[in-house]
Amino acid sequence: MSLPSDTSSENAHRGIAVTGVTGRLGVRIARRLAAAGVPQHLVVRDPHRAPRLPGASVARAAYGDRDDVVRALSGIERVLMISISETADRVDQHRAFVDAAVAAGVGHLVYISFYGAAENATFTLARDHWATEQYIRDSGLAFTFLRDNIYADFVPAFVGEDGVIRGPAGDGRVALVAQEDIAEAAVSVLTHAPEHAGAVYELTGPQALTFHEIAAILTTITGRNVTYHAEGLEEAYASRAHYGAERWQLNAWVSTYTAVAAGELAGVTDAIPRLTGHPATPLADVIRHADGREP
Repeated sequence: MSLPSDTSSENAHRGIAVTGVTGRLGVRIARRLAAAGVPQHLVVRDPHRAPRLPGASVARAAYGDRDDVVRALSGIERVLMISISETADRVDQHRAFVDAAVAAGVGHLVYISFYGAAENATFTLARDHWATEQYIRDSGLAFTFLRDNIYADFVPAFVGEDGVIRGPAGDGRVALVAQEDIAEAAVSVLTHAPEHAGAVYELTGPQALTFHEIAAILTTITGRNVTYHAEGLEEAYASRAHYGAERWQLNAWVSTYTAVAAGELAGVTDAIPRLTGHPATPLADVIRHADGREP
């Protein structure tokens, strides 16, 4: 199958551009836009991996490639910017993308950030998101920030082969949020962007759970005995050392849990209900759907 042209002249009628469409969240958003009949421009590093969707054109551009990004976003009014995969230079690449969006004349940038993003956040990558947010604020672009809590969809991956979730979260709580809820919220913002200019939404699930409670939910739904072991800090680093990851990556993994222990991911908001018109999806329902126990 041939791919649509990515010339700027053909971008002009595309009001919305979506990045990250080869990832789990981005593709959900793109599919929802397509189902609603909204034309969109998919910006990807590899066009052959882009989903084939009605009303969608495709452009090749990586965040750090200014000329390609400017060309891809030329004539685009609204852009959904999903943070790139975790790398040591992620903030620099985000800044390059924002600069290119400004140069392309983008009107409104919707950025997928992280819950409680702050300069002094315990979770190290939340600091990266804060730095990106600040750069967007200073760019002059109209913006909306969607700050997602930890994805409920990823919870099964927290479980080791022995059925144990390990991490230094103590008895802290986390308001896990479903990716489908985030996608629906993002579509609501993208299609009514002027109403959300300057807004910052903290997106959470309907309740904050401890990892003991999360393990119990997994056990009940999957039938597999899952438990939680609250690691100490040194133990957490030691148990992850075999991956051979760089120190910044280890810090990110471990601080996900220490942020929970610090109470920084426990707040429950009404942002999902306000943006989608329905209650946020409980973790149990996300797990049932992933486990094939409901359609």
